[in-house]
Amino acid sequence: MRDLIYRRLKVMVMVMVIVSWRCVLGLENMNPIFFDEGLSHLFGESNLIRSPDDRSVRLLLDKYTGSGFISSSMYQHGFFSSLIKLPGANTAGLVVAFYTSNGDVFVKNHDELDIEFLGNVEGKPWRFQTNMYGNGSTSRGREERYRLWFDPSKEFHRYSILWNPTKIIFWVDDVPIREIKRKEEMNGDYPQKPMSLYATIWDASSWATSGGKFSVDYTFSPFVSEFKDIALDGCNVSESLTTLTRDNYNNINCSASDQLLMTSDYSTISPKQAAAMRRFRERYMYYSYCYDTVRYAVPPPECVILTAEKDRFRDTGRLKFGGSHTKVHRARKKRRRNRSTPVVSAEL
Repeated sequence: MRDLIYRRLKVMVMVMVIVSWRCVLGLENMNPIFFDEGLSHLFGESNLIRSPDDRSVRLLLDKYTGSGFISSSMYQHGFFSSLIKLPGANTAGLVVAFYTSNGDVFVKNHDELDIEFLGNVEGKPWRFQTNMYGNGSTSRGREERYRLWFDPSKEFHRYSILWNPTKIIFWVDDVPIREIKRKEEMNGDYPQKPMSLYATIWDASSWATSGGKFSVDYTFSPFVSEFKDIALDGCNVSESLTTLTRDNYNNINCSASDQLLMTSDYSTISPKQAAAMRRFRERYMYYSYCYDTVRYAVPPPECVILTAEKDRFRDTGRLKFGGSHTKVHRARKKRRRNRSTPVVSAEL
């Protein structure tokens, strides 16, 4: 009897934790999909392993091929989310990506929203970047690069992309790490055409780690990335279109879906989340295109230039103090010690 009560209490606690977590981003109204419900194989079929319950998938990279999956439908705006765990050990040269794109349909004027995880040599942390392309603006990339406050290979964390008519927000768990508000001056640089969701793992030895200095070491393969509880919410346009063109995608009526996206919890950043975003960007962002005056003499129109943030970056958009948030904090601590001011740390 005691064991039965204990088990029931344990289940109740787990349910309460899950429900409270899901409410943080409004996920209580979303149901993670089965693979067959909304996803399909993209490439490297032998390296794509689906779980028996069809709720999760493993993507492998070995010396023969990487692997990936794609959403079965295209979405005109949406919220795309997944729990992801990255490979461990020596991951130099490889990239795990979770992103939206329409490059297979709009070849010369595609849109894209990226979360790309960049591997590293053994003992060095994973890094990742977010990016936005609109209307084929590959020469006008809008990269930001960061470190994480946890080891993404140890356990699952949720990574999400919100895209609606007025803003884009990238999330890590319940922390918004980047917000892009649409400005009229952006014109086509703001993604406007329907996109599919993608997830891939692949060999990017030519650039992923220290500009290509370190390549993938296949003695550590296979490299395994895991995706589960994948959620897709948005205006599914695949049934409305036979052939996507510049002329007809604008005729799709997504007003009801867009209204839900724009009023959902995950499209609104609370004051507490805004403070967490500021702390994240202060501690873990080490490159921002908005401060890269070498590439952009005039910052792109969506950039919000913060003096306190700008002072931390060189003209190349990279951090001063050697480009490490650790070195930045050491320098700050040294200045504080010199002022005899106590150092106060805050949880992200």
